[in-house]
Amino acid sequence: MRIRVRAGDARSAAADMVVVPLAVGEERGGVVRGLTRVSGGGAVRRALDAERFRGREGQVVTVVLAASRRRVLCLVGLGDGAASDLDAWRRAAGRARKAAERAGARRVAIALDARASDVEHLVAVAEGFELAGYRFDKYKSEAERPAKIVELTLVTPSPPAEGALAPRLRAVATTVAAVTTVRDLVNEPAAVKTPSFLAATAERLAAEVGIEVEVWDRERIDRERLAGLLAVARGSNEEPRFIRLRYRGPGARRRVALVGKGITFDSGGLSLKAAKSMETMKLDMAGGAAVIATLVALARLQPAIDVDGFIPATENLPGGKAQKPGDVIRFRNGKSVEVLNTDAEGRLVLADALALAAAEKPDLIVDLATLTGACIVALGPLVAGIYGNDQTTVDRLVALGHETGEPLWQLPLVTEYRDDIKSPVADLKNVGGGNAGSITAALFLQEFVDGRPWVHLDIAGPAFTDKDLPYAPKGGTGFGVRTLLRYLEELAAAPAVKKRAGTDGGRRGRPRARAATPTTRRRRRR
Repeated sequence: MRIRVRAGDARSAAADMVVVPLAVGEERGGVVRGLTRVSGGGAVRRALDAERFRGREGQVVTVVLAASRRRVLCLVGLGDGAASDLDAWRRAAGRARKAAERAGARRVAIALDARASDVEHLVAVAEGFELAGYRFDKYKSEAERPAKIVELTLVTPSPPAEGALAPRLRAVATTVAAVTTVRDLVNEPAAVKTPSFLAATAERLAAEVGIEVEVWDRERIDRERLAGLLAVARGSNEEPRFIRLRYRGPGARRRVALVGKGITFDSGGLSLKAAKSMETMKLDMAGGAAVIATLVALARLQPAIDVDGFIPATENLPGGKAQKPGDVIRFRNGKSVEVLNTDAEGRLVLADALALAAAEKPDLIVDLATLTGACIVALGPLVAGIYGNDQTTVDRLVALGHETGEPLWQLPLVTEYRDDIKSPVADLKNVGGGNAGSITAALFLQEFVDGRPWVHLDIAGPAFTDKDLPYAPKGGTGFGVRTLLRYLEELAAAPAVKKRAGTDGGRRGRPRARAATPTTRRRRRR
């Protein structure tokens, strides 16, 4: 789909549908009045009255303009406070996309006023419109195919300079492609999406953009002493895989490690989940998919930063050889863990990946995982929990999450709760006492980062939606990719200064840390 930005009036745009986003109290705005005059007025006024359109978020009204050869006017509510909420515009654009598809429009113009004419608003609108076009219907015998939208025109009274806007709009296509990759992988049935399939997908995507990829089989995993991954994999007939990706940016001064949980299906193991809870457990590799897609997108965007991806991939199933409650695992960093619940497997495979990443001494480690139901209980299905020992990075990711519509809420690493994961027979146990489950899981992970600057995203809630959202249909959402890309591009452009990790990001005070230390370790990009 072609995206254009032009100055002028939406009434003169060559479009089948003209979209007008309006906030509460703006339902009789200038563009609407102008189009009302074009159409003779009656149809628009009657539609506004019949639908009681008041600009509330979620309201969408479409009207065929009588004197315009079936041109359609679409009014989309922004709600209150839209001027300062980028995601309100993104959501409105997503709803407009769905209305355009229902109307069979092929060319759409969105009329934006002065408050939404800056680069960030234009990018948000384009992004929301593109993301809302996603479908996963490959297994349907009769899939619905709406008319293909070939052009989106963003009409503003004063567009930004071409040099500032054009590269950001080009990046929208890369970002949307990355989100689509994650959605496709999450939505794929687990019978197809085995650890080997996930690894092969990573290899294929890496080859397309020319980044390094390495896939470890069981023998190599054993040599590398990834004991958590091997323990979780014991119950499955599918072989585990450990996926490594390397992006090397031009002139990079920093190196970041991204770690993603890659459980391609989670039954809970011998600590078996209820049947209802298993229905969507194909989603449990969403963090790993986000890491793969982010590395591939970085190769296309070419920021000046080095990024390593670490994805431990396996199924978690019961079986004659499955790990058992009470088993003890010794990890590559020397720590021993008593496994009391085999359904707390994500932290076991992440511990391997975090220890491996930390051993390479990156400037920052970020992990993403659909880790705990406790985080969903605390924050609901739309918000991810964020933890870390690097408050500066946590603060920036929270701010960017607000801008991208991927909300993050900081939860504390409470020092006293470490007692809940102490074991009488090992250094640690893999579950706490039942309270603060998301916090104790994060505290467990912190034991494997060797004091490196580290941030943990618990994306258990927003990685998958059980209902259609404005720009994400039911299923995998691709959560985290857009925020990570924004952050890594910012970090690449920032001046390099020395940094040390904070203490624990807990309730006894929030530690502060500066930007990352540059690294001299480089590998040639293939």
